[in-house]
Amino acid sequence: MAKARTPAKFKAVVPILDIFRILAAEFASVEDPTVLQWIDLTTPMVSRKQFGNLYEQAVALLAAHRMKIAGCGEDQSAGEGGLQLGIGDTLRVSSYSEGETSISFNSSAASTLSDSELTLTAYGMQYLSLRRMVIMPIRCSGEGRR
Repeated sequence: MAKARTPAKFKAVVPILDIFRILAAEFASVEDPTVLQWIDLTTPMVSRKQFGNLYEQAVALLAAHRMKIAGCGEDQSAGEGGLQLGIGDTLRVSSYSEGETSISFNSSAASTLSDSELTLTAYGMQYLSLRRMVIMPIRCSGEGRR
């Protein structure tokens, strides 16, 4: 009887799945095939060249962020099939008042538009930290040499 071969693509994703399971314990109830689909959808969004030896961790964090935003995981118990996320899971409090209750939220004013969505989860924030460690942004101070 011939032994079934594991596809090379799956072998490449297994380390990412292992890292994902360590970093994102809240998704323990999500089955591996579902997580692997999220990882597969996320890998084209992360540069292996830029992240180097942190590539697998970056993919795992970004996949966890995307799953959290999509409502996957253990927080899906809001009753009538709705999603229940705490305020701390989605937004940052910028100010609050007590008399007649007033709360204001923001997501990092210093972020670019594309990065602001990443600040909505702890996984996205960790991904941004990793990215800052490995990718040096080019900045122009507006000063020219004469």
